[in-house]
Amino acid sequence: MSLIPYSLARSFLFKMDPEEAHELTIEGLARTQNTPLDHLYRQPFVAQAITLAGLQFPNRVGLAAGLDKNARCIDGLGAMGFGFVEVGTVTPKAQPGNPKPRMFRLPEAQALINRLGFNNDGLDAFIANVKRSKFRRQGRLLGLNIGKNAATPMENATDDYVIALAGVYPHADYVTVNISSPNTKNLRALQSDEALHGLLGALVARREELAAEHGRRVPMFLKIAPDLDENQVGVIAATLHKHGMDGVIATNTTLARDAVSGLPNAEEMGGLSGAPVFEGSNRVIRLLRAALGKDFPIIGVGGILSGHDAIAKIEAGADVVQIYTGLIYKGPALVTEVASALQQMKR
Repeated sequence: MSLIPYSLARSFLFKMDPEEAHELTIEGLARTQNTPLDHLYRQPFVAQAITLAGLQFPNRVGLAAGLDKNARCIDGLGAMGFGFVEVGTVTPKAQPGNPKPRMFRLPEAQALINRLGFNNDGLDAFIANVKRSKFRRQGRLLGLNIGKNAATPMENATDDYVIALAGVYPHADYVTVNISSPNTKNLRALQSDEALHGLLGALVARREELAAEHGRRVPMFLKIAPDLDENQVGVIAATLHKHGMDGVIATNTTLARDAVSGLPNAEEMGGLSGAPVFEGSNRVIRLLRAALGKDFPIIGVGGILSGHDAIAKIEAGADVVQIYTGLIYKGPALVTEVASALQQMKR
């Protein structure tokens, strides 16, 4: 259990540039994980097993991808009480991402804007870090999130995803295909009907080869944007069914600014996360549930800053939830709060 109130740590971190604070936090977790110092952020584990996509999730709260892009502190994050942790997005080759500054806080709205652009150390470094972690051996689930390099032409995007899938496959409990970041040029075009059909067809075919090679079938999830209309969600749902995908993660960050209009930094380019994306995410979850039926796995993410928010995600149609920006604003205690709230639900 933490001995330092998170409010004090946040006060210190929020005086820093957001990306510098992020890097300092990641470095601190990487250095202290699996040492006695992890009691500074360790939280009680709230068990609530649920089976989705053939996997037993130890509880219903996970960490969303994006916080630990290089899989450096899986065990440190796991100590906070997550039943599952998702790391990445990783691309086949290392890349620096977009020019700085590229991360902005909107504290009045409990939100962030980022345009990081899949900055990461590449597939080889990512896998080496994953292999060092102990999280999976503790019975928790690890999701590995894959994307394309910015320099790869869109007509060759599928090649990057197939390379990344093959690399992460032996080390993942599930793989997330990220086609919804707004910070890689034209990436969201992969959500369109024809492009998505081609991408998922290639990934499913490669997955079958990998399943035979490794003797196990790793579930694949698709991560989509909140900025989709009902027809687009319907097309995506039909394509998920057609290709036998195992689940969907809804949603990534939003390009909409209605909820933060007039606030400092609100007009910065990039994806908006935190409280303002909550309703948009829930709208997409409701549409997905209606289109996919009651049994298709949905991971709900976007704007969860309390146990009550997490319950609303489940009521919208999600089976389990993920947090990210809420962790930055509320600290590790949010994980326990969310897990406890979901444990007490009747569903």
